[in-house]
Amino acid sequence: MSSRLAQGGRRIDRNKKLEFTFNGRRFSGFEGDTLASALLANDQMLMGRSFKYHRPRGVVASGAEEPNALMGLGRDGRFEPNQRATTQELFDGLESQSQNHWPSLEFDVGAINSKLSRFFPAGFYYKTFMGPRAFWKHVYEPIIRASAGLGKAPKDRDADRYEHLYAHADLLVIGGGVAGLTAALEAGRTGARVMLLEQGAHWGGRAPVSGGEVGGTSVADHVTAMVAELTAMPNVTLRLRCMGAGVYDHGYVLGYERLTDHLGDKAGPRHRLWRIRARQVMVATGAIERPIAFAGNDVPGVMLAGALRDYICDYGVAVGDRVVIVTNNDDAYRTALAVRQAGLDVAAVIDMRPAGGGALAFQAREAGIRVENGRAVAHVSGGKRVTGVALCAQAGSGAVIEEIPCDAVAMSGGWSPAVHLWSHCGGKLIWDDDRAMFRPDPSRAPTGGEGTPFVLTAGAASGAQTLSETLGDAGEAGRLACERLGLAPGDHQPAQVTEPAEIPLAPAWVMPEGADYKLRSKSWLDFQNDVKVTDVQLAAAEGFESVEHAKRYTTLGMATDQGKLSNINGLAILSKELNVTIPEVGTTTFRPPYTPISMGAIAGSARDAAFQPLRKTPLYDWHEANGAHWEPVGHWRRPYCYPKAGESHADAVAREVTAVRERVGLLDASTLGKLIVRGPDAGKFLDLIYTNMMSTLKPGRCRYGLVCNENGFLMDDGVVARLDEHSFLVHTTTGGAENVHAHMEEWLQTEWWDLKVHVVNVTEQYAQIAVVGPQARQLLEVLGTPEISAEALPFMAWADRLVGGIPVRIYRISFSGELSYELAVPAGQGRALWDELVAAGRGFDAVPYGTEALHVLRAEKGFIMIGDETDGTVIPQDLGLNWAISKKKDDFIGKRGQLRSHFEDAERWKLVGLETVDGSVIEDGAYILDVGQNDKDQRNMQGRVTSTYHSPTLNRGIAMALLKRGPERMGETVDVTKLAGGSVKAKVVDPVFYDKAGEKQNV
Repeated sequence: MSSRLAQGGRRIDRNKKLEFTFNGRRFSGFEGDTLASALLANDQMLMGRSFKYHRPRGVVASGAEEPNALMGLGRDGRFEPNQRATTQELFDGLESQSQNHWPSLEFDVGAINSKLSRFFPAGFYYKTFMGPRAFWKHVYEPIIRASAGLGKAPKDRDADRYEHLYAHADLLVIGGGVAGLTAALEAGRTGARVMLLEQGAHWGGRAPVSGGEVGGTSVADHVTAMVAELTAMPNVTLRLRCMGAGVYDHGYVLGYERLTDHLGDKAGPRHRLWRIRARQVMVATGAIERPIAFAGNDVPGVMLAGALRDYICDYGVAVGDRVVIVTNNDDAYRTALAVRQAGLDVAAVIDMRPAGGGALAFQAREAGIRVENGRAVAHVSGGKRVTGVALCAQAGSGAVIEEIPCDAVAMSGGWSPAVHLWSHCGGKLIWDDDRAMFRPDPSRAPTGGEGTPFVLTAGAASGAQTLSETLGDAGEAGRLACERLGLAPGDHQPAQVTEPAEIPLAPAWVMPEGADYKLRSKSWLDFQNDVKVTDVQLAAAEGFESVEHAKRYTTLGMATDQGKLSNINGLAILSKELNVTIPEVGTTTFRPPYTPISMGAIAGSARDAAFQPLRKTPLYDWHEANGAHWEPVGHWRRPYCYPKAGESHADAVAREVTAVRERVGLLDASTLGKLIVRGPDAGKFLDLIYTNMMSTLKPGRCRYGLVCNENGFLMDDGVVARLDEHSFLVHTTTGGAENVHAHMEEWLQTEWWDLKVHVVNVTEQYAQIAVVGPQARQLLEVLGTPEISAEALPFMAWADRLVGGIPVRIYRISFSGELSYELAVPAGQGRALWDELVAAGRGFDAVPYGTEALHVLRAEKGFIMIGDETDGTVIPQDLGLNWAISKKKDDFIGKRGQLRSHFEDAERWKLVGLETVDGSVIEDGAYILDVGQNDKDQRNMQGRVTSTYHSPTLNRGIAMALLKRGPERMGETVDVTKLAGGSVKAKVVDPVFYDKAGEKQNV
């Protein structure tokens, strides 16, 4: 029976009683408890069900590596699934629910899967659900969807707040155990800026539980003294409940701090994400105890020996009254002694090593504890809790020698350094055969940009196993970090450590050594995903020899603990089946975060109005007041149209298009990207960025240009204006400013770093207004604008003028095919200029027009739109833009990509216009059917519609499309799909529907 001990528990305050619920039942615990320790204290051994077979699951660990005791915590806006009971600190009023069962935890219908386990071996999902084909939609998929997932997704809006903070340090130490504290002290004493993160709520790690003396005092007192000294240092920052989530290049580290998860009162942010830059990073994350694979090692009441010791020493909880301990190393004897000192019965220590243990084993025998050497567990008895174990010979096949009654089993298969953070940014591992572990290889540490190592490990994370080794390694690591920082470490002699001598472990991956199939099929590796020893053996037999392939075939290590308990044992079994060494099998990839991070912490303050900052032009308030219907364009909001009372959107668009074609219209074009490219090499740089020549552009003139990525695909377009000898203004599409800016910076910083060029994004610094239509010049002249005739300001030129007394830069460019002037002013003057234009425009019956009219106008002229006519697979030649590709330049980004033979294929889809035979409007997303093709079969389409509109100018439907061999097929009739089925006939025509000669924009 699991219960609270009458005394003990260094982390709990017995004077502060707390109430909580589990599955609606009320329980009590103490301040300092975790949810797991409080449940165990109330004899709640059963805490969940496994994913695949719905087997009963209890706590197996005491920390973040716990795979079983996953809970749904809280309710409503504070409900969160899949939280570990072992890391959730208890608070008054905590509500918890177990997961993955129906109708109840005690009686779960899904447990029938366990009885049918022989039908669900590893990879069964790859071999099942194949037929009949009709069953997939109506039978297989609904069952799979209903079965998938752990826990329930929250339904209510998250009630908590989250934040992001930034920090810089000379040395960042991750892990607040004795190793991390020792290393931090070494650096802190030199005056270095040190930041120390500890994912738990207490300093010292497991060392105080393991015992020993440092300098004549207990480990706990030694930890207290180190924390006190560090706290007094102004150059040291200490953060508890803060996990090092990931280590990245250039000393960038992500920290995840849980601020209020341990409090009933949720005032303040719940979680904080730290973005830390450190010159040196030290990983002191300790080691993780490995389980042993024997039949029934998943029964509630079977747990890691170190965890059982933690619950006794830290929380005053006895997991059982009578305990069997199974081990291959000396550390488990500390658990046996802790159990005996707590007044509990140790039924036996089963040590698989024929010669047994060292000094700790001797102490156990002296305490009257039964020790069985060379023995193993054949199987554990019990269903929802342990009732006993069967003893057998380790060297045998599982023949039972004796049945030992017990209610708890503590297992220890050795310790594996927590190397995850070391590996995140490229640190390599070596296999230590003597200690049966992968540990960091110091000669292959992660390096920075200059090849300098910037990550170290300390203590158990390096492979140290004893207290003396840990403190010695940590002190040396701290001094090495100081040297790398250019600091002189002090001459501090390590304190004298008193601890019992230990003898090496004997690797044990399966118990007993010759276990038959029946035992191996009940020996569990991944407790959450129900991966057995036989599953890994089956994967090897079926050819999945790569550890990454075996992982995915069996789902080993794909649970929420990411294989922290299962991976080493699994790859050891795989290596034996493949008859290769463990290093030859290797490890799976370690990826951040080290443990899960809440979605809220990732988002930080980006929620509600701040989720996606709304970008507004200087004219936003005028548009809103004048009935604009808004359209999201990237992060901007742009007027789609300006419907009048009783007017549909389609009618409004038609009215706006007609006004621009016949009179004059005003467009807010402030959202267009505006980049200043300046420097002596600006022209040379733009020649490399654009497909056509920009360096030959004269000041005062503009040129349309195309930007491609390195694969040759078109990514943006726009007009470039030369301001002076060394300066250009680059216009981009509304959604392309940040992409083009980043594109330019990437190439400047990585390839052309020697060019003397700077790029600045000034998109929001300027308002830009287009005055468009045959009466545009007259409107500007009413406002006293001088010298804007075709001769004084020709097409594709710019000039500085006064408009209504306001200094304006005017660009003679057109996206409508009409006479057009684009007026740019500082953003603060945008509204004043707009008001002047609107007032003067009343004499011309001028109208504001929105984005949809803009699109119709450009489509009538056959102008392409990035994102419509392009989709990441289109090159300029597909759009008939060969003229915009310079034949004089040696190179530009994308040139070599466009030389690939596939891009010269005569069968490529190319731009054409389409006019429906009946004048109707083709539907968005339509495809062009191949000859004789059914409209429901999309395997052999010969083209797709990119833009489609009703043209008020032509009074018919028009469309632009990419069609196989399009330009060669003018006059052909093709069939275009309809959403409701069937097709509509359309004629292939030139994509320029209006004013093909371009006379109107040049007047």
